[in-house]
Amino acid sequence: MLALNEGGRVSGDGMEVPDYAQYADKDWPNPEKGFAAMVSRMDGDVGRLMKLFPYGHATHPQWRMAAGLVLAQVRAQMALHGYASSPTLALLYITDHYAPEAAGILSHLSAELPGITDWSGTVGVGIASNNVEYFDEPGMALMLCELPSDQYRVFSGVAPLGLGFEAHTALVHADASSPDLPDLIKEMSARTASGYLFGGLSSSRLGTLQFAVGGNGNISGQGAASGVFQGGLSGVAFGEGVGLLSRVTQGCLPLAQAHSVTSAQDNVALTLGNEPALDVMLRELKVSMAQPEAALQAVRATLVGLMPAPAAGGAVGDGVVVSRTGNFGNDVLVRHIIGLDTGRRGVAVSDYVQAGMQLAFCQRNVQAARSDLMRVCAEIREELEPQELSVQAATALHASEAESAPHPARGVAGAIYVSCTGRGGPHFGGPSAELQIIRRALGDVPLVGFFAAGEIACDHLYAYTGVLTVFTRQS
Repeated sequence: MLALNEGGRVSGDGMEVPDYAQYADKDWPNPEKGFAAMVSRMDGDVGRLMKLFPYGHATHPQWRMAAGLVLAQVRAQMALHGYASSPTLALLYITDHYAPEAAGILSHLSAELPGITDWSGTVGVGIASNNVEYFDEPGMALMLCELPSDQYRVFSGVAPLGLGFEAHTALVHADASSPDLPDLIKEMSARTASGYLFGGLSSSRLGTLQFAVGGNGNISGQGAASGVFQGGLSGVAFGEGVGLLSRVTQGCLPLAQAHSVTSAQDNVALTLGNEPALDVMLRELKVSMAQPEAALQAVRATLVGLMPAPAAGGAVGDGVVVSRTGNFGNDVLVRHIIGLDTGRRGVAVSDYVQAGMQLAFCQRNVQAARSDLMRVCAEIREELEPQELSVQAATALHASEAESAPHPARGVAGAIYVSCTGRGGPHFGGPSAELQIIRRALGDVPLVGFFAAGEIACDHLYAYTGVLTVFTRQS
């Protein structure tokens, strides 16, 4: 739709719309017909947007006080125009300071919000909300989602996702101690039409836990359980009708170009480009085993980026590990170096390595993390902006982002951000700096999340990454 544009110079009407719609037969001047049609179209555009998800966050030594502050925030938002007034799904994240009281927290919030029938979430050593993170302190973040009841399902190890629901994608919370966790993630991914999962591993110094409640207050088969679980996977599966955009952002910088793994055994890379892997690494680190203390310190600060071997028919080196900008691509999995095989001159890493893979040595890097996070935010914004904008949408999208209030016309109802425990403010240069980057890029949108012991995107388990997912328009 075009309005208040150059068409007025030709027609003399001062504005242009595709037609006058229901006002065509009115005995009004054409400019008034056009204005009325424009307003009606704008209202229609807003109606097609998802309502903003109410959210709140707080810190307090006493969890009941924090819960009271969070409830006050979400209730105030639910009374505002443009926010969801009848949400049924809640996403709850708490820091491990509150972990011993998890069951009490869930019970209290459920009683205070009786309209919420479904709950999902987990614990982290840190949690995130719009523009702020809570690390090493008591914290709680809550977001209430209003989605069609036939477009989502809460699942857990007690109540797995049933065959009766066609999942397109899923938010996943997982326990790092679960046996065969990578296989569980791949199995869950295979049960979605897109194959795309997003989420992360619970993190806690007091024991990990997950929240999962569905339907009438209990997941079917859960009985009188509290809705607090340990082990396995849980989360929310979403149908195709829920609009989602998700991106992975890396936080490590390659030391050099990637190498082809030419021989390997189990988790040990033996040769890179037919050269001993240990020799390649020491050369890129500019250290020597003749100075073991300096070499050991450099190795401890080094990680590897792995990319699977190309599919059948592809040549070794076809995959993009290191981009033109010197950053990792989205498919690269960062893994720890867990040992050196001095006898065979190999490098042991915390994942399976096979010939044909691409491997690059890397280190955590603040500037690389900042620039890559800004890149994924820019990609999301670009994809959200329609080709034709109403005046309302254009005003909202092009306002000063740092000062803009949440607005349905931005096309983001809410967002979930899962970042690595090794990132956060300390890695980005200051308290909440990581979340502030997101806010400056996307605007003041509802956002919750947590800092994970490993991040999940697609069917992969990442490290030192962030996974940003936004709820957009309903299809």
